[in-house]
Amino acid sequence: MEIIATSSPLGSEIFALVSLLVISIGVLLLLRHYLPLRSTPAYLTVPIFFALGLPASIILLVPIDLASNARNQDAGSRGIWLPKGVLLVSWRISYWLTFCLTWFILPILAEYSDAGYRDPKDRLLYSLRSNAKYQAIVLGAGIATMIYILVSYGVHVDSFKATLMALAYCWGLVLAIYLMGHGLVAIPRSLFRNASISGRLKRIQVNAVKVHDKMEDAIQNLEDLEAQVAELAKRKTGSATQYRDWIEELADESHLPESRPRTLSRRMSAPEVNVPHVITDRYLADLSRKLTRGRHSRARYLDEWDHVLHEATDVQAILDSAASKRIDIGQAAPDAPFMERLTIFTPYTRYLYKYWCLPYMRVFLGCFLSLASFCIVWSEIIKSINPYLSIIALTVVHHPTSEQGMIGFAGQVIAACWILYMCAAALTSLTEVKVWRGRALVKRNTHGESAAWYALQVSKLSVPLAFNFITFLALDIYERTVFYDFLGKLINLTDIGTWFNWLFPCFILVPVCAALFNLYGKVANCTGFGGVIDDDEEENESGYGTGSWREGRDLIERELQGHSSLGRLGQTSVDRRPQVPNNPNNRAAPTLSVPRAERAGSPAQASTTRASTAALHSGPKEPEDENFFEAFGHRVRNTLDTFQAPKLFDGVKRPKWMGGNDDSDAGGSGNDFTKWFGGSRDGRVRL
Repeated sequence: MEIIATSSPLGSEIFALVSLLVISIGVLLLLRHYLPLRSTPAYLTVPIFFALGLPASIILLVPIDLASNARNQDAGSRGIWLPKGVLLVSWRISYWLTFCLTWFILPILAEYSDAGYRDPKDRLLYSLRSNAKYQAIVLGAGIATMIYILVSYGVHVDSFKATLMALAYCWGLVLAIYLMGHGLVAIPRSLFRNASISGRLKRIQVNAVKVHDKMEDAIQNLEDLEAQVAELAKRKTGSATQYRDWIEELADESHLPESRPRTLSRRMSAPEVNVPHVITDRYLADLSRKLTRGRHSRARYLDEWDHVLHEATDVQAILDSAASKRIDIGQAAPDAPFMERLTIFTPYTRYLYKYWCLPYMRVFLGCFLSLASFCIVWSEIIKSINPYLSIIALTVVHHPTSEQGMIGFAGQVIAACWILYMCAAALTSLTEVKVWRGRALVKRNTHGESAAWYALQVSKLSVPLAFNFITFLALDIYERTVFYDFLGKLINLTDIGTWFNWLFPCFILVPVCAALFNLYGKVANCTGFGGVIDDDEEENESGYGTGSWREGRDLIERELQGHSSLGRLGQTSVDRRPQVPNNPNNRAAPTLSVPRAERAGSPAQASTTRASTAALHSGPKEPEDENFFEAFGHRVRNTLDTFQAPKLFDGVKRPKWMGGNDDSDAGGSGNDFTKWFGGSRDGRVRL
């Protein structure tokens, strides 16, 4: 679809305004999904909104800038275009607001919300002290860069602005290239892995062990902190009296450990509570900060555990539907949302969709995104050699010799999709690489400091990725854009900046190869931080204590059956199927089917049952000192023990001299054929 050429940008301006409105609504819905808006203060909500909305608008602004300047001024444009003055104002507002949010506003507000002090002045001073080291490093790098620019370029009005922009771009590009390279491999690989239903269930069960352990640790840590608050509340004299209001506030917000069920092992392993004799505001602030982080950590792992239960029950239902050709999800609760109560599929069509369609769709989408990842990596490498061989440039520029513009509406849509995928690959890696001080996004319960930190990373990565994208195109195209006049000229002000902008993206091969060949796992194994013992490990056949899928399967089954070690009992529906805890629509979750021979309630029972099952099928193991005749006799006895008597001998009684019983011992009454040869009940043969 192409827009009719016109000399008036009114239609394009309306389109841009409607797009900004849609982006704003999407950002609000995203904030509502992850943040409790009623309890989150406005000093966090408003900056986070702009930190997410401005990068999203940049994804829209780059294609408009490309089409607006790659056109003939007299013949109009094929796509959405805006005047140069409007574009320049838009770039100034978007860039400098993003810059201030990234380097000054959000870091200070994040530490302010996590300070733990009650007085706003003390919280601000704590935030400034926490950011002092970070700001000192930034200031030192800025001074060194400014000296280099002044020596190379001379004293000029743009020297200070070039220092700020070049530093922000270089640091953002280093982080963006690493994260994007990892995400370009991780996203298609996750789609390929999830295409296998049984493999997906096994990975969920392996992950269940890790999540369950972290959840228990988080609950234990929070209970210890709340016990410390309870002990502190008993202080009626000394230095605690001047902080009585603060201590009572902490006690009111805490749920004492006695109010929650605790297992025997957790009661016996509870550490002694040590409260200092002299209470200070710094100690109380540190305790408040730990309590806040502990509550959010507990909420995070409880949410992850519930998510694991939902996924496990859903995937198990898909596997179980192979025989019945039906997937029943039960009835939704009357107070559930409309979208939860709306069911489009019948049980049979739901089976076709989930069992057959979704796996093939994942494979197709994985192949498509793998091709897209290859195009991005290829374009990063080839642009410094010959930009005309860039695959991305060929998909965006559709009319290279047209007077109405080389980039039309279709090219703008494709360009926006490319930038969106690059940003998604980089941001997805933020949630996978667990080196961010325990920060996480939790549905409706994200910590304010974590939300500000993630918004900071989004605003930090958006501008470098957007400018890196336009360098995929030909030089005569992107040099005419307002974005290049505003940012690119200052980055290329010195020779080091020019070479860095052209050559550093080639290092994307490092994270791509590291993720593609599992270099992280190999390094972890070499350093002793490796993962799970193989399922075929002979020394620990049950797999307990190793984080195997068998242990995760039993944990999930016990939770769904209401036998959780945490005291979080599952409910039971009308049809007697266990339900997932905290299920918003209260639908009954399908029961996990576990083979009877391996069903167990404890690791010891599991290993005993598995050993007895193996002995039943293969017989007792032969001792090493057993001779040939003893081994042959044991094999004959096992053969006779499992031999079924033919129906021909039904009703024939065994004579008394063979040890028979006239009353009840018929030849066909038992399954032990050795009784015919004088065998006793313990399997020995009478000679």
